Amino acid sequence: MRESTDARVATAQRYRAFAEVEARGMSACYERWAAGVAADPALVSLIDQLPAVKRQPNLVFSAARFHGAKVGEYGEFAAWLREHWSEVAATCLSHATQTNESGRCAVLLPALAALAGPLALIEVGASAGLCLHPDRYSYRYHRGGGGDVSGGDSGGGERMLHPADGPSPVVLDCMLSGPVPVPEQMPEIVWRAGIDLHPLDVHNDADVAWLDALIWPEHDDRRLRLRAAVAVARQQPVEIVRGDLNDEIEALVARAPAGATVVVFHTAVLAYLNEQGRNRFAAQMTRLPVRWLSNEGQSVAPGVLERLLETPAEASAFVLALDGQPIALTQPHGRSLHWLG
Repeated sequence: MRESTDARVATAQRYRAFAEVEARGMSACYERWAAGVAADPALVSLIDQLPAVKRQPNLVFSAARFHGAKVGEYGEFAAWLREHWSEVAATCLSHATQTNESGRCAVLLPALAALAGPLALIEVGASAGLCLHPDRYSYRYHRGGGGDVSGGDSGGGERMLHPADGPSPVVLDCMLSGPVPVPEQMPEIVWRAGIDLHPLDVHNDADVAWLDALIWPEHDDRRLRLRAAVAVARQQPVEIVRGDLNDEIEALVARAPAGATVVVFHTAVLAYLNEQGRNRFAAQMTRLPVRWLSNEGQSVAPGVLERLLETPAEASAFVLALDGQPIALTQPHGRSLHWLG
């Protein structure tokens, strides 16, 4: 489990780990804020008023920005947070980190397209369900150095892939390395559903505003993509069952249409479960008639790290695994995909 989401870790260390591992190179603002909190005992004491599971940096920072905290230096942020702590704390208590990054579909799609179809998709920790529409987005896959996007190491360096009915208003860019099996066409998806403790509604403006606040400050491309993905999702709503993923998954799998390959997938979700919960979920994935596609931090999904034969260059890299076997390394928001040989 990542230290920043581990409720057993002291608050200052959670924020220090967030600054040094997750925010570094991803958000200069969040790196400054997290490092500042880690060295500020007074603010740590304020955050410690929250239950341990609600002290995570991403949740506190998102709640602050939801209430109007401006991107800037730590001193200004700390002063603002002290003044507005009651509103921020209330939002931390009533909300969760439900980042719904449609860009992650770019690293999921090659694995989905390689499975025998038609597919029935179930996303656990689905938030508003934006990642349940991988076949409704357009993709622009790149390979650095002019490499072949089809998976080799020579040839054309870019490939576009569109939904069956034409280009989507959502275009997902992803840089490739390794022998990525970039699909020639979209997978056939005949059914889709999700599970979340607190589902968000793409038709609810307050829920969409919370999704916006969860996007890190400098990531304006993701913010624009969120709005476009919400528009796509509003056209074809997907059912998201309210409840615990471990309690609801078996019944939802049973509802999938006969003849379809059921794929249970998730990204940056299992880190919010304790070890017992993660092990219980992995055991269910072994027992149920499903393919299990996980995209999580390196030590999060049970058994995956032990099977990883290539050491990731970046500590923040996620591991994409199929049925517990690592198949790729991914950038957490879907910006890059390194397929393992």
